Formats: sequence, C-alpha cells, structure tokens
Amino acid sequence: MKIALLGYGKMGKTIEKLALEKGHEIVFKTNTSPDIEELQKTDVAIDFSIPEAAVSNITGCFIAGIPVISGTTGWLENYDKVLKKCEECNGSFIYASNFSIGVNLFFELNRKLAQIMNKHKEYIVSVEEIHHTQKLDAPSGTAITLANDIISHSDYINWKLAESTEDNSNKNEIPIIAKRIDDVKGTHIIDYISSVDTISIKHEAHSRDGFALGAILAAEWILGKKGVYTMKDVLGI
Repeated sequence: MKIALLGYGKMGKTIEKLALEKGHEIVFKTNTSPDIEELQKTDVAIDFSIPEAAVSNITGCFIAGIPVISGTTGWLENYDKVLKKCEECNGSFIYASNFSIGVNLFFELNRKLAQIMNKHKEYIVSVEEIHHTQKLDAPSGTAITLANDIISHSDYINWKLAESTEDNSNKNEIPIIAKRIDDVKGTHIIDYISSVDTISIKHEAHSRDGFALGAILAAEWILGKKGVYTMKDVLGI
C-alpha cells in the first residue's frame, strides 16, 4: 500500500515507522498542502495535520480520487461541507476523533453505560481528559465524542468545557475537564457520581502506537470502497 502522510508531526512519524514495519510504502510526507499529482501517486492518504489544513487536505484527496483517513480534530464545524464534497467526488473517507482500537471499544462501553445510567437520575456524569502540553485543542476530540455519545443516549442536551467535575450547575450540560501534563499520551475518564458512590470507566493510552495502528488498519480496510465510514465499520462493532 502506497501511503501519503499529510502532517508529519509525532503521529505522522509514528504512523511512518509502523507502516514501514508492516511492509507499506510512504510515498511522500508533508506539513503543507499536497498537490493533486503527488496524491495520485498514492493508494491512500492519512491526515494528521492541523485544524486549519484539514479541510483542504481532505477535499484535495477527494478531487484526486484518493481515499483519505483523517484523525485531525478541531475542524468539525466544516464536517458537513466535507461530506458533501466526498459525495460529489464519489470519494472514500473515514474520520475518527481517535483511531485506537481500545478507544473505539471504550466508545461502545461508554454508549452502553449511558443507556443504563439514564434510568438513574441520582447520578451526575462528567468527562475528564488528560493530554500532553503540545496538544492544540481542548477539549480533545475523543472527549467530545464521548460526551456526544452520552447525550445521544440520555437526557443531557449539551456539553461544556469546565474547570472541575463539580462545575455542574446546569444539569442539562455535561462538564468536560481538560488537563495538559507533559508527555501524557491520552487519558479519558467518565464518572457517574451520586451522593453515595461513584461509577467510573477509564481508558489510558501508554503510547501513540495504538492510534497509529488503528489509522493504518483503517487505511488498509478502505481500499476499494466508496463512501463515508467510521471505525465501527472497520472493527465490525
């Protein structure tokens, strides 16, 4: 598989290392917008760039007829626009706020727990995420996905960036606490707190390899397919 890496930061370098170990070829890697001719030399593009570049990177892949896997967060206000372009170009696209297989299983656990806990109004939910100090967006895309999945399966109507789990003055909003600590790969915690006890689920990443391997798996899976997919499709969950 010939891969274009759009965004060559820490994640891009990890993807390169693991993709080469799996026998794939990195055709080119860039921190700037690639041109159509470069993209057309590849089988698939993996985008871990920056929010400001994501939309042009992704739509450029559609125009070039190249499937694109995107893990860039912070651009989702343009998500519908990107999906429309994908349809216009008969493109292939997978976006995930987190490509880790473990995190995607955690998403499923979070959805199921939200369904169960919605019957027990005495519990107040909160989301906490911890990442390295170089992470640009807060809250993380993964935390937003977790909160939105709880909203979809409960009576909550919104989430808000909060200072602490005690910042729950609006009972209709889920507080998300974002912490930045040196060299933390990514930790996400869901707490359901009542006056008598706390129920928690947690995912903690030990390295970036899990994110990179999931993105490579998605790239392998999407070859030969058209349309918009998710990691649920990739993992069959």
